[in-house]
Amino acid sequence: MSTVAEASPTAPKARWTHQWKELYEEVIDSGLCTGCAGCVIACPHDVIGYHHAEGEYKPFHLEEELGHADCVHGQKGCTSCTRACPRFRTWESDANEHLFDAQREPGDMSGIYSDILLVRASDEMVLRMGQDGGLVSAILIWAMEHDYIDGALTSFLDGAAGDWKAKPGVAANRDEVLASAGSRYTYSANTLAIDEARERGLSKLALVGMSCQSSVPPVMWHRKAGKVSKPIVFNIGLLCSKTFDDAIFAELFWAKYRLAKQDMVKMNIKGVFQIWMRDGTYHEINLKECHAWTREGCTHCPDFAAEHADISCGGIGENADWTLTIVRTELGREIIKRMIADGSIETRPGDDDPGAIALMHKLAAKSRARWPAWADDQVRLGLPEKKKR
Repeated sequence: MSTVAEASPTAPKARWTHQWKELYEEVIDSGLCTGCAGCVIACPHDVIGYHHAEGEYKPFHLEEELGHADCVHGQKGCTSCTRACPRFRTWESDANEHLFDAQREPGDMSGIYSDILLVRASDEMVLRMGQDGGLVSAILIWAMEHDYIDGALTSFLDGAAGDWKAKPGVAANRDEVLASAGSRYTYSANTLAIDEARERGLSKLALVGMSCQSSVPPVMWHRKAGKVSKPIVFNIGLLCSKTFDDAIFAELFWAKYRLAKQDMVKMNIKGVFQIWMRDGTYHEINLKECHAWTREGCTHCPDFAAEHADISCGGIGENADWTLTIVRTELGREIIKRMIADGSIETRPGDDDPGAIALMHKLAAKSRARWPAWADDQVRLGLPEKKKR
C-alpha cells in the first residue's frame, strides 16, 4: 500500500489571475501541453480551438485581436483555461490536495493509492469485447445500471472515416460502451465529448482517458474552474507511457508492412505492437520502429499511472486477460467493493503478479524523469538528481 504525507499548512491563497497568455507561454509553447483539451472545454467564450489531426492535437486561440499568444477575455480577467490545465504550475499538488488531502511521498512513483488488484469482467461478452480483462467496460455498464453515472466521455473508432481513427464520443448504454471498448494507441481528447453529453441531456458523467486527461477533473475542482467540471463525477484513468501520431498508419504500418488501417480490428502493446486484421491475420511490430511517431504531447508527460483517477487500469504484466487495477479514492473503492460483492467482476491480489506492479513503478519513474527540471519540482519528487557534467 502506498503511503501519503500530510499536507502542510499553507498561507492564504493569492487571487488566481493567470490567463491564456501565461498558459500559452508556460505550457503550450514550452512543450508541456499534452493536448488533453481541458482548457478548450473550460473556455466560457469559445475562443480556444482544437484539431484532431496528424501533428496537431493541441489547443490554439481563435481570436485575432491580440494574436495567438494572448486573449482579450484574459486581459479582462477570465482565468478559466489556466484553472483547467493539468500541466499548469502546481497541477500535481493541487490535484493531490483535492483528492487525498495529502501529498505524494518520494517513493510513491505511481501516485497515491489504497490497493492494487488484478481484475476481470465476469460477463463473458464484456470480457471478450473489452481490453485486457474488460474492466473499464464492466465498470461503466455497472455504474450506469446502479445510477452512479448516466454516460461516459470516452473514445470510438470513426466509422465515418472508414478506418482506425480515434474520436471522442459518449457512451450512455451497454451497447455504446461495448462499441467503444478497446485500446487505440493514437490520441483522442475524450474531454471534448462533453458537448455531446450536454446535447443528450446527460448530467452525471464518467471520464475515461489517458493519464493526462484523468488529471483534468480534480485540477478543475481544486481551482474552481466553474460549472464545466460539475457533470464529471467519476474518473477512470488508463495507464499510458505514450500515444502515437496518426501518421504512423501511413508512414510505417502501410508503407513498410502493407497493413491498411481500415482493415485493422484490434491492437495492443505487450512488449511489441500487436495488430489483428479483419482477415484473421496477426502481426507484431518492434516498438523501437514506432518511437519516431511518438506524439509530441507525450514527450514531457510525467504521469504513466493515471495518478489522479478514482481507478487506474492497464494491461501490463503476465496476465493477458486480467486488468492491473489501482484503486485510489473512496469512490473507486466503493464501486470495486460493490462489484465484487454482486459478482460483476472477479479479482485476485495484485501480488499474484509482482512483475506487473514492479513494471508499473518502473515505467512511472521513467515517465516522471521526462518532466523538465525547470517546471514544477513536485512532479520530480523522488527522482535521483541529475549529475552535472
